[in-house]
Amino acid sequence: MASISSHRPLSFEVAGEPLVIKGFPTTRWRVVDLAPGEAGPWTLDLQLYMTERAAYRFNLTSRTPRLFIRAGEAGATPRPDAITASQEVAAGWLDGEHRVLEVGMPLAIQAWLEAYLAQHGEAPDEGRKKKRKGAGRARELQA
Repeated sequence: MASISSHRPLSFEVAGEPLVIKGFPTTRWRVVDLAPGEAGPWTLDLQLYMTERAAYRFNLTSRTPRLFIRAGEAGATPRPDAITASQEVAAGWLDGEHRVLEVGMPLAIQAWLEAYLAQHGEAPDEGRKKKRKGAGRARELQA
């Protein structure tokens, strides 16, 4: 069986749309023309990691699978520097006060991600472990 590559270059453009929210002018940024390859004004390498397999599966089974692009500091002109298919990674970027742009995941990338998961297996279930009876509780001492 041929090995599935763990990275893909994706190119895209970032477009700004001026709008007014509660009387204040602002710009809504969005990703347009996302496509595999290196043809667009921005190109980032989508790298897949074994440790993120559960997050990839969660994303693929959502109603609309997404890709997330870290695009510099919130409030500044977007400067994309990373892309992921993991909502957990994107949430970490948001916690770091970065701007994160979302875009629908192209079918070709969904198929590639499915092939990656098929080759490397699904992530092990991280379900809650049962505690032993009395574990974690102070035990009463009998006098």
